[in-house]
Amino acid sequence: MTAYNAAADLIDRNLAAGRGAKSVFIDERAAWSYGALAERANRFGNALRGLGIQPEQRVLLCLYDTIDFPSAFLGAIRAGIVPVAVNTQLGAGEFAYMLADSRARAVVVSAALLPIMREAVSQIARPHPRIIVSGGAPDAVGLEDLDALLMAASADAETAATDSDEACFWLYSSGSTGRPKGTVHRHSSLIQTAELYAVPVLGIGEGDTVFSAAKLFFAYGLGNALTFPMAVGATSVLLAQRPSPETVGRVLLDHRPTIFYGVPTLYNAMLASSALPAREEVGLRRCVSAGEPLPAEIGRRWAAHFGVDILDGIGSTEMLHIFVSNRPGEVRYGTTGKPVPGYRVKIVDEAGEPVARGEIGDLLVDGPTSASCYWNDRERSRNTFAGPWTRTGDKYLENEDGYLVYCGRSDDMLKVNGMYVSPAEVEARLIAHDAVLEAAVVGAADGDALIKPKAFIVAKPGIRADDALAEALRQYALGGLAPFKCPRWIEFVDELPKTATGKIQRFKLRGGAAAR
Repeated sequence: MTAYNAAADLIDRNLAAGRGAKSVFIDERAAWSYGALAERANRFGNALRGLGIQPEQRVLLCLYDTIDFPSAFLGAIRAGIVPVAVNTQLGAGEFAYMLADSRARAVVVSAALLPIMREAVSQIARPHPRIIVSGGAPDAVGLEDLDALLMAASADAETAATDSDEACFWLYSSGSTGRPKGTVHRHSSLIQTAELYAVPVLGIGEGDTVFSAAKLFFAYGLGNALTFPMAVGATSVLLAQRPSPETVGRVLLDHRPTIFYGVPTLYNAMLASSALPAREEVGLRRCVSAGEPLPAEIGRRWAAHFGVDILDGIGSTEMLHIFVSNRPGEVRYGTTGKPVPGYRVKIVDEAGEPVARGEIGDLLVDGPTSASCYWNDRERSRNTFAGPWTRTGDKYLENEDGYLVYCGRSDDMLKVNGMYVSPAEVEARLIAHDAVLEAAVVGAADGDALIKPKAFIVAKPGIRADDALAEALRQYALGGLAPFKCPRWIEFVDELPKTATGKIQRFKLRGGAAAR
């Protein structure tokens, strides 16, 4: 084991390089320098110590993307306290579960989310965690004001004696297959994502300004907007509100970020929006997508408009960031690219044996940023973390050029006529039609109880969604897919159910996917 503290590294390397006065974060309030961030983080760690919170104990962070998130996240880590970043869009019951599961001694919450967090706290057994409010004075006894705590705490802090393999922070993974899982990450993992992906693949540097539509509480957003820029001395723009084509377009115009991180749903919505900036109005040189596979048509249209390719990749909460990616100048739309340096992948069958090139199997990954475990969940830890390999839950194939092609989540794959059908492949074909804004494909049973593909379609604005369009889409699908892969049924909907990250929730569609 090696003595190492992730927060001290990310902060002190910039102060040592003379960047104390340089902007590290720009939020809706101000531009914050590396020096100001260091002081706020030190004050926060001291404030937690003043509240009696000890090293290795947990603190829940339910915060919008403002300077308070990195201040609290890094301040806790420097003090040896473990921050647990959670999705701000959850309900009281989900927050209550995470508070109880993590045994958090305090929760730092944005003022607008205080009512729902207080409801969550009321649902768990005592002792209740201390509630620290960001962005507004408390309105009742028993609450702490974050700004007041920072003002009262010392700006000088001692770095906790942590090591590289020690628990550093948690992220809760998706609860789509059951209760959310507290995913425990080590101190060494943050900087390794930057050293293995951000620097060699993206080519991020001190002169970049970055903007991530994915929020800081997601593994993807945490690397994009915090770890990567701080690793090299760059600047990160933070957006507290939910990203939309209009709000993201405004950030691209006002701050001219050079690196933009989005998800396929957002890229698609922006291309369809009248708020899309012109090429000459922005400063983009790199664009990245993750979360779901990027349909080839969206990538090509974005590149045609801005002259910048979208680098599609795959990451996970368990691996902390992207471990397979397309490369600048080597983009193959319709693929996820090749393994990032420092990671190994393999595609295996149900018996765990490698499949032949071109065959679909389960994707496993081996790399240094794999989580240590799921907190208090031995069974799911053993099922996911198999020796050096982490099971991703994704189906993939490797094409003849060595590029990995996403075929779907393991529980989303369809077996039609005894053959695998990838929903992603069918969706990509449908989205390429001029009338289609979004598409999702699931399995539905026909009159003989046999599974066939069913497509849910969101038509573009102004398009008449009727039987004639449905038939046109069937014929279009047949023009690019084997007949057994083509949708047997097409249903038009106003919108698709999505997670907070923009991922389509196909399990909700399956619940209503009876043949019609």
